[in-house]
Amino acid sequence: MRRAEHPAAERILLHISDTHLRAGIPHLFDSVDGAASLTRALDGIEASGLRPDAVVFTGDLADLGEPAAYGVLRALVEPFAQRLGARLLWVMGNHDDRAAFRARLLDDDGSADPLRPVDRVDELDGLRVVTLDTSVPGHHHGEVTPAQREWLRDVLATPAPLGTILAMHHPPIPSVLPLASTVELRDQAGLAEIIRGTDVRGIIAGHLHYSTFATFAGVPVSVASSTCYAQDLTVPVGGTRPQDGAQAFNLVHVYDDTIVHSVVPIDAPRPLEHIDAGEALRRLQAAGIQTSLSASRIAPPTEPLTVLR
Repeated sequence: MRRAEHPAAERILLHISDTHLRAGIPHLFDSVDGAASLTRALDGIEASGLRPDAVVFTGDLADLGEPAAYGVLRALVEPFAQRLGARLLWVMGNHDDRAAFRARLLDDDGSADPLRPVDRVDELDGLRVVTLDTSVPGHHHGEVTPAQREWLRDVLATPAPLGTILAMHHPPIPSVLPLASTVELRDQAGLAEIIRGTDVRGIIAGHLHYSTFATFAGVPVSVASSTCYAQDLTVPVGGTRPQDGAQAFNLVHVYDDTIVHSVVPIDAPRPLEHIDAGEALRRLQAAGIQTSLSASRIAPPTEPLTVLR
């Protein structure tokens, strides 16, 4: 028998971004129903049997910052997270309203300082997730203030057992759509100076409405597309063209020595075959490979499988 090169992931995150939910009239562009597409995404994850440790929403949760829109989001997501036993981590975006965000998602009236950024640290059994609020009230570009940078420096001064994931809305990378430079994260060099050489193993973000990957200060950056609408990257060069299609979310598998980011479309094409977990385990055993897939956790199929080749 040969053991597979990698054991099971230490932690799994479900990374969702840019839900853009609305209260009252739910549709964007007269036809896009963000709540319906988010529901399909959650249903697909739950049906798969995947059990993430946390669900991270990286901003633009409410399209207009309406308090009732956060209520819609919470009603959709909280029962889902409870059934899966997953933590919920919320990140502010440029379309979000800090007061409504705090009150409706964090049960915080913000009376101490209603305008302060919503920054926080969450621990997932050794994996640290740092939420950084890059929003600028009244504007759509992103910023990290000097005070936030010093706060982040202090947090990262002590490494976490499994390292740190930095979750933010505005990604610190170039966009392939030129117009996006009007709403990009500003003064990225200042943030890079804080992150470089720390235990930050990955940065997850949203904002761009398409899936993309890069590095920043030597750290991998993973941007999740929107569950609401996506940008068409085949638009004639120089323009932008949002589309009701290609919506997606990401899965983040954290291993001891690497982190794997996977893009999952919400509306998947027709499958060509289905090999269930029991059959997969039998094939692995026949190939002489030991993996983290456990026979004790898999129910055998009730009837013979038909496999297309």
